[in-house]
Amino acid sequence: MENANIRRGQIWHGLYLLIVAGWPFFCIAQQGMQAEVRELKLSTALGPAYPLGKAGEVWALRIRERSGGRIAARHVPGAGLSQRDPTREFAALKEGGIDLAVGSAQVWSQQITELNLFSLPWLARNEAALDALVGDASVREMLTQRLERSGVVAVEWAGNGFLELATRFAAHQPADLDGSRIRTVRSPLIEDTLIALHAAPATMTAAEARAAAASGMLDGQLTSIAAYAATRSYADGFVHLLLWDAHADALVFAVNQTVWNALTEVDRDAVREAAKDAARLASALGRELTGDSALAALATQGAVVHRLTPAGKAFYSQATEAVYKKWSAAIGA
Repeated sequence: MENANIRRGQIWHGLYLLIVAGWPFFCIAQQGMQAEVRELKLSTALGPAYPLGKAGEVWALRIRERSGGRIAARHVPGAGLSQRDPTREFAALKEGGIDLAVGSAQVWSQQITELNLFSLPWLARNEAALDALVGDASVREMLTQRLERSGVVAVEWAGNGFLELATRFAAHQPADLDGSRIRTVRSPLIEDTLIALHAAPATMTAAEARAAAASGMLDGQLTSIAAYAATRSYADGFVHLLLWDAHADALVFAVNQTVWNALTEVDRDAVREAAKDAARLASALGRELTGDSALAALATQGAVVHRLTPAGKAFYSQATEAVYKKWSAAIGA
């Protein structure tokens, strides 16, 4: 019995020594397994109710799937990674505060002038023309190279619709805007367009716009159809929605240069293919929002929707020709 106890003691002592000796290697192995999952922060200025925000949500999910779980992208909407300010998003991406982002070319054009290409007044006059512009190989190459010089890698592009015109009154021709005050995004190009149409551009927050509309100090605003529906702009008195397709926008699926350089070729392919998946979905959602059924639903809420004819767009385009030439030269288009 005593010998058996001694043998058991020796066995347990031996096991203890094995565990102690092997523990550092177990920890190293565990750390290696954990290191295989790379966590990245993905920013969008808007939430999933908008094509841009939905694109970010889907991109994050598809990155995880296509990378086999090696990359975990966390989607943060509402410009939550850039102090809730969409205009700070590109700088944060460039500097490394953001790893990936689905950005708006219109918003990022404040830092990258060449991104104003999509917003040239009536350059792309319908969805098909916008798709052709976004898909043009020379356009992609020029803009991608420009972004890379700023420390950002563009892996995919997609159309993001147009800024349409919501007003208190019908505005089917340029003269109808004479003297009106129109809210717009902060963009010198778009402000120049409104000035050329003898309207007064106004930049303000959504809350300020509602107060101005209630007091009769605002006549209209430039808006995407998604934003018009989501914010119920028709309830603020902007019942006339003119689909004039003046300024197009594009989605930019982008990665911080340092982050991109650290990825393997396999993971780069996963990120790029995931972006293509998200871009296709965002484009489909955008078309759904501008489809006949969606516009009919707006009409039931009191909106008066008017789609400008090609002749009507040409009339507006002629009135803003000087703006087009000025910004084409600035962009180098």
